[in-house]
Amino acid sequence: MTAEGTDRKHGYTRRNFVKSAGVVAAGMVLGGASQETLAMSGGPKAVTYPNDKHAQASRWPRYGPKDEAAVLEVIRRPNYRPIEEFEKDWKEYLGVPYVTAHCNGTSALASMYFALNLPPGSEILVPSYTFFATIMPMRLFGLVPVFVDINPRTLNFDLEDAKRRLTKNTKALVPVHWLGRPCEMDDILSFAKERGLIVLEDAAHAQGASMQGKKMGAWGRMAIFSYQTSKPLPVIEGGMGIYQNREDYERGTTFGNYDLPNRFPKDSSYRQYQGTGFGLKFRMHPVSAALGRVQLRELDTRNAAFTAQVRRLNDRICALPGLYEQGARQDMQRVYYARNMLFLDEAQAGMSRAACVKALQAEGVRATVHEYLLQHQCAVYAQPQWWHHPPQIPHLPGSEQANRTAMSLPLFTSEVPELVEQYAVAFEKVWAHRKELA
Repeated sequence: MTAEGTDRKHGYTRRNFVKSAGVVAAGMVLGGASQETLAMSGGPKAVTYPNDKHAQASRWPRYGPKDEAAVLEVIRRPNYRPIEEFEKDWKEYLGVPYVTAHCNGTSALASMYFALNLPPGSEILVPSYTFFATIMPMRLFGLVPVFVDINPRTLNFDLEDAKRRLTKNTKALVPVHWLGRPCEMDDILSFAKERGLIVLEDAAHAQGASMQGKKMGAWGRMAIFSYQTSKPLPVIEGGMGIYQNREDYERGTTFGNYDLPNRFPKDSSYRQYQGTGFGLKFRMHPVSAALGRVQLRELDTRNAAFTAQVRRLNDRICALPGLYEQGARQDMQRVYYARNMLFLDEAQAGMSRAACVKALQAEGVRATVHEYLLQHQCAVYAQPQWWHHPPQIPHLPGSEQANRTAMSLPLFTSEVPELVEQYAVAFEKVWAHRKELA
């Protein structure tokens, strides 16, 4: 299914409304903007916001006195209690039965794949458009990544492409909620149930995101979060494993935590591994856990503020011809992580992405061409010595289209209405002159 077909299927009505209701207003604005000379042609810049404040507008993370006090408390009274307390907080926040804190998201992923307990050669459907950690730990357990394409307008798991890549060895799939935009978990779970597949979630970017009122990370049999410094819930370095059943939880926890099996019920077969685990130590640092507890209290409020500010900009500029955002369904509550991602249809816009970004930069907009490293094109996947069963290297047109069309804007992490207005004016000015840029 095409990106446009997926949009129609799920009724991204905000997108449709913006395009239809905004077209007249956009036309009027562009008429006035066409009288101004582009900055790259000697005209005045649209963005005159002071450079130092401009840089600070997207600074992240933003720690305050409460964070500092929590860290000082750990330093003054060193103990591991904050880890257990953070686990309890996160379990209650998601409404899930089991969680385990990890030193990072990568260790949470490794533990999740170990908890699967699948035989070597088992295949797992996973997008290539993701961070290496979603995939590379599979090789430690003889699991085989099967690269799946993405919808180039959402950057998320393309279920229709996944269906074409099923084999008798397919056992699981891993949707990744990219940049905080939830995957279509209802469709994915329905398909997985029909085919007897295990659903795992990489929710590293999606702290606080939800669909149909249910938090991301609570949909699959297992899930992970990352709390690295750039994430919506930043603890400098940390991660969390999410488990829906006891067997997965105990097996995954024992893999990287030698000091936790004696907390399991007395009938647990994993209690005997207290003191050794299975050879690794993935424990979260208590300072990270203390930071996490403070950051969690503000997470939903902060996510809502970021989203409102993105909407003030995107609802205006996405009325411009050929400009799209990472659209979401009405029943999704997405969050924003790291950047505000846009896509340019060059034919509709009447100018190339390179020309558009160059003109926006001249106006003072901190826009960049965005090309993400596709995992299936990395050397390690084409070298059989690293794999129990070497993965196949496919052609993924949706991922390639995303890399041809994506443009990145800063995610403003403080209230900067004047800067948002200047960004919108800069876009309208560039669009008014797009025939020159062609």
